[in-house]
Amino acid sequence: MRVIILEDYESISAWTARYVADTIQAFAPAQDRPFVLGLPTGSSPMGTYKNLISYVKEGTLSFQNVVTFNMDEYVGLSGDHPQSFRYFMQEHFFKHIDIQPKNTHIPNGKATDLTAECLAYEQAIRQAGGIRLFLGGVGTDGHIAFNEPGSSLTSRTRIKTLTTDTVLANARFFDNNVELVPKTAITVGVGTIMDADQVVLVISGASKAKALQQAVEGAISHWWTVTALQMHPKAILVCDNDAASMLRPETIAYFKDIEKLGR
Repeated sequence: MRVIILEDYESISAWTARYVADTIQAFAPAQDRPFVLGLPTGSSPMGTYKNLISYVKEGTLSFQNVVTFNMDEYVGLSGDHPQSFRYFMQEHFFKHIDIQPKNTHIPNGKATDLTAECLAYEQAIRQAGGIRLFLGGVGTDGHIAFNEPGSSLTSRTRIKTLTTDTVLANARFFDNNVELVPKTAITVGVGTIMDADQVVLVISGASKAKALQQAVEGAISHWWTVTALQMHPKAILVCDNDAASMLRPETIAYFKDIEKLGR
């Protein structure tokens, strides 16, 4: 595991966007060999998306040959609902870059057969050649995607009941009315994320400090699903000082030292 500790949210967003862009460019995607990118929604990736959009507008990055798979979607919301993740991605990222709409994949929360939708989503990822880089965030309780505490660390795309904490945290997107927040979602599994060649998480703010501490220093546990990344061969946690505030001083010194040495 690699841990990048930077000053603030703007710094980690800029670092992450540069890393994603460099990884895509090094792969040199083509029409018959696209780069497959996993994406999240929420506040954590917003700064990264803004930087990536800037690269596209400058002409230094293209998504023409990039295929994307999002982590999750609320059950019961159509893609044109203002709080659906399809709508979020379209408004905050896809419509600002040169990606082909046919190359963007998000679970269908209105599917008549949700189990079949989950199986088809896993199959689509496999048919695309697997995810090269999965970008993500982490919840205050350590969940990745909607893999809430207690989720199997080998789980695949499935329907998941959301915890009360997650519903309360997301109420801010629904006029602070918890009754409006969907209580279930389709989510990729921990195993789905672990299959990616690389996983990069953006972790910002003091509210995420305990989750980061568990991810780096805690034991691997399904109660903190982010800890599964300790077993990933190429996981990068990009965090700011506030998020790193609960790490032991020697842990911080270690990761800063190896970055200086040009790991």
